[in-house]
Amino acid sequence: MSNQQRIAFVDYIRVVACFLVMLVHASENFYAADASGLAGNVSMLANEANRFWVAFYDGALGRISVPLFMVVSAFLLVPVKQGVTMAAFYKRRFLRILPPMICFMLLYTFLPLLWGQMTWEQSWHDFVMLPFNFPSMAGHLWFMYPLISLYLIIPVVSPWLERASAKDERLFLSIFALSTLVPWLVRFVSADLWGNCFWNPYFGMLYYCSGYLGYLVLAHYIRVHLDWSRAKRMRIGWICLVIGAAFTGWSFWQAGVPGHPIETPMLEWSWEFCTPNVLCATFGAFLLFTCIQRSVAPRWITEVSKLSFGMYLMHLFFLSNIAPIFVSGNQAEPLIPVALAIPCIALLTFVCCVVTTKLISLLPGSKWIVG
Repeated sequence: MSNQQRIAFVDYIRVVACFLVMLVHASENFYAADASGLAGNVSMLANEANRFWVAFYDGALGRISVPLFMVVSAFLLVPVKQGVTMAAFYKRRFLRILPPMICFMLLYTFLPLLWGQMTWEQSWHDFVMLPFNFPSMAGHLWFMYPLISLYLIIPVVSPWLERASAKDERLFLSIFALSTLVPWLVRFVSADLWGNCFWNPYFGMLYYCSGYLGYLVLAHYIRVHLDWSRAKRMRIGWICLVIGAAFTGWSFWQAGVPGHPIETPMLEWSWEFCTPNVLCATFGAFLLFTCIQRSVAPRWITEVSKLSFGMYLMHLFFLSNIAPIFVSGNQAEPLIPVALAIPCIALLTFVCCVVTTKLISLLPGSKWIVG
């Protein structure tokens, strides 16, 4: 996308969402139950300060990061332009994201061997499993698979979106909103929900109207049909963001008891990206970003936005080495208070990623590495 074609508020979203991803992973260092730095199957909070600040940074602020990226992708790509075939769309999108993804999957498989973060046996196992999933040291690459899925479905749903009325899309979005209750119902009511059972474990009643497809339709609805004034967007945006973020942060805070191990899914029971609270906060945040009236973002915002994909891919290399300095071997008493430690880890990681991605982008063929 040339500078003349860029949408200023989209560049702001990319920069903020990229930083929030790093804020999320910085926070995980203060409730992980092991020395890995990232939350595994079991978590434990060391004290009340960690309980509050992780709930605030990781929950209230950070949970909107992934949905914002999804909404931005759909906002820019849906519907597919007239005359662009499905094959052409796939070729363009996947040539942009798959080579860097594969490059970093290999780097995360072998590079940590150099500084002793993994064994050769673990590296080889990760390498053998690469056709099936992300490496063990690159948990953040889970995001690439739903993104690929979103790209796969965009040409399929584009013809409907071109014909659909605002009322039609609102009806679909209502069904999508209902589907965001499924994670809670499965956890607290029954795993066998609306047709799910051991011989049909995945494709329940709302399956085809759920997931990130809902964010795709939401993006199109906002772009094409939502004609609210700037003042109304600002007002409703703040209300939705505050309500959604407050619930997300509170849910973690009330579930965590310092000093007591807890299964991470129970601690993060409302943190899934397709839950009502995260949907509410994401909708509010996106509305607020659309209120930005600048036609062109500041140069540094535009430049960082262009680098954001590469920054996302590489950030755990830096974060996993920066965080231990601040944690200093003791989650209860980090180098500086946890209220400052989490944003400092994220900010230093962010700066390292900006510099490194920019330097790589100057090399010939850099698009195959950092997009």
